Amino acid sequence: MYRKYAKAALWAVGLLTLIFIFFIKNLSFNYNFESFFPTGDPDLDYYMEFREVFENDNDYLLIGLTKRPSLFDRSFLTKVKQLKDSLRLLDHVVEVISPLDIKKPVIGPISYFEVPLFHPDLPEKYATDSTLIYTNVSLPGNLVSKDATALTLVLKHAPQITKPDADSLAAEVQRLCDNFGFQESHVAGKAKAQGVYIDKMKNELLIFLSASIILVILFLTFAYRSLWGVILPLCVVLLSVIWILGLMGAMNKPLDILMVLLPTIMFVVGMSDVVHIMTKYIEELRMGEDKVSALNSTLKEVGLATFLTSLTTAVGFFTLLTASIRPIREFGLYTGIGVFIAYAVAFSLLPAILFLMKRPKIAAVGQNRNRWFAVLGLAFTKVLRWRWYLVAFSTILIAVSLYGINLLQVNTYLIEDIPDNDPLKQDFLFFDRHFGGSRPFEMTVRAVPENMDIFSPPVLAETEKVLEYTTANYGTGSLLSPVMVVKELHQALKGGSVEAYRLPADSKDYKKVNRHLKRLRKNPRFAELSAKEGKLGRISGRVPDMGSAITLANTKDLYRYIDKNIDSTLVEFKVTGTSNLIDKNNEYLSQNMLQGLAIAFIVIAIIAGLLFRSLRMILVTLVPNIIPLLIVGGVMGYFGITLKLSTSIIFTIAFGIAVDDTIHFISKLKLELQKGRSLLYALKRAYLSTGKAIIITTIILSGGFLTLVLSDFGGTFYTGLLVSLTLFLAMVIDLTLLPALVFLFHNRKR
Repeated sequence: MYRKYAKAALWAVGLLTLIFIFFIKNLSFNYNFESFFPTGDPDLDYYMEFREVFENDNDYLLIGLTKRPSLFDRSFLTKVKQLKDSLRLLDHVVEVISPLDIKKPVIGPISYFEVPLFHPDLPEKYATDSTLIYTNVSLPGNLVSKDATALTLVLKHAPQITKPDADSLAAEVQRLCDNFGFQESHVAGKAKAQGVYIDKMKNELLIFLSASIILVILFLTFAYRSLWGVILPLCVVLLSVIWILGLMGAMNKPLDILMVLLPTIMFVVGMSDVVHIMTKYIEELRMGEDKVSALNSTLKEVGLATFLTSLTTAVGFFTLLTASIRPIREFGLYTGIGVFIAYAVAFSLLPAILFLMKRPKIAAVGQNRNRWFAVLGLAFTKVLRWRWYLVAFSTILIAVSLYGINLLQVNTYLIEDIPDNDPLKQDFLFFDRHFGGSRPFEMTVRAVPENMDIFSPPVLAETEKVLEYTTANYGTGSLLSPVMVVKELHQALKGGSVEAYRLPADSKDYKKVNRHLKRLRKNPRFAELSAKEGKLGRISGRVPDMGSAITLANTKDLYRYIDKNIDSTLVEFKVTGTSNLIDKNNEYLSQNMLQGLAIAFIVIAIIAGLLFRSLRMILVTLVPNIIPLLIVGGVMGYFGITLKLSTSIIFTIAFGIAVDDTIHFISKLKLELQKGRSLLYALKRAYLSTGKAIIITTIILSGGFLTLVLSDFGGTFYTGLLVSLTLFLAMVIDLTLLPALVFLFHNRKR
């Protein structure tokens, strides 16, 4: 009968595997910038309204071109003009803004004419052009660098273009820049960054899986010293990875910057289940049991404990569903499901194969088991002897860690996790240094009184104060705004005088400006700054990527300035845009992380409570798993590792996995106590029985996560490093502090 069930299990696993392999072909890679917006946030709703009225603030590519010692060079300017004309012919290009096309209007009593700022074909006018350009308030640091060695083209593309179209556009832009042979060319923008991220994700997925397989083979060879001891675990975890990837393919869920971690996590987490099964099965065979008896004992003793560990690990991932950011929620959902898939595959495929295969040759007890027991027995004796010292040392460690956590900062960047020497990062830094930034800045201005609009003098005066504050405190380049339009018209009416670039000083001048404003409203470009019949305006520009911590602080300071200095009965201001939404993610990170950990703590407490029905044992179970998290948080604080989107999941992942060792230990302890053993005997039996599996699984899990340090993404690097550190610390504490606490606080009468 057992043989029949074993064959049926193999057929079922094989059939499901073929189905999931079929769906893997649907898998794709994606990095959607806007998917990281915080859902349910009122600012997201406001931005969606803003986008409907004006435009998406991030549908552009910046093209920076350098010519040293001066951009006033005929050959260079000619190539810039040719490049601009070529760019306009590309698919999905809506507009190309070039400083060479900008003209300065001059309005006389009976005439209107425009003065070009650049005369590319007339080198004799370059000196005059330079003077005209660098006395123009809106150009230096915006479209031309302040040191006159570079200029920028702004390519606006169709909104929400698909990834293939964005990749094609970015590649064509770079190809054209290269073909013209500029000294330097830099291209930055969402369309390019998303393609680079996806290429990196594809490469890293292959690297992570390859490194994980190699490490696991080495560890299994060392642990079991047999071919079957390597091949069987590998088959189980590889099938687990295939199943979860197939499920994602069936659900059309692409792999994003977080999801590329899933196969590696599945690989190492699935290996944990296999190692516990294999270790117990081999131990039973060494004790002289036959295959059937050994498998029965293994499934009975390890099955419940492994189910509980899978449950706690899955719960750790499922708690990410409380996050406000969709990619984190999806990562938690699919990884949690993957943990249960790994459990199902391990406890169906592995027992079936072990039953059908011949009884393996097992080293004699004295050759292997006694070596482990000798080391673990000595460690157990020292743990009990030094139990109070361990408690005291742990208390000091907690205090030191809490101080480090107090230093932990929440911060993220728009181009996140890429090292400074990466070409993509260098492109974005180029615009931060020379052109006021690559990061979009958006703010709306709304006229409050019914009889006024954003061009009414009182509203303009209040808007100008906000612009001056923003320019001084945000490090922005020139901001496009209704105020700029009025100032330029006033300057044009005054013959182009530099001193006239200001708001009209009296009603007479304002009436002249207003007449030209009425004509200007018919211009399509005017709609980019004014909407709803002039009641709503837009302030738009670019700022350096200073990090969300600084930007959020600046935004709060701006609102405080507005509350204190701006007449709210005249005008209302609101910061919006994609950058603001990405920054707001950080406001939720700590909250989401604490919510997730709280749920995980409750689940672990319930499990410990059901096993021991003792409040003291609940605390004994939780404390050893909280300490590693505190230590890692302290390490992050001391070493300046910031909490951000990619590192916020570290604690939840680490806790969900690290608690597995505790569950195995206390489950074995519970079984021994149920047999009527004394606490000391049961504690020692649990220590010796689970110690080897705890050490081996920790080595495999830590080694698997350490493969993530091969990543170019800073967040992925720290995820691998810090999760590995957490698991190692959890192992040490589970083999030292946990038995000491059990011995000190377990109710001996019970």
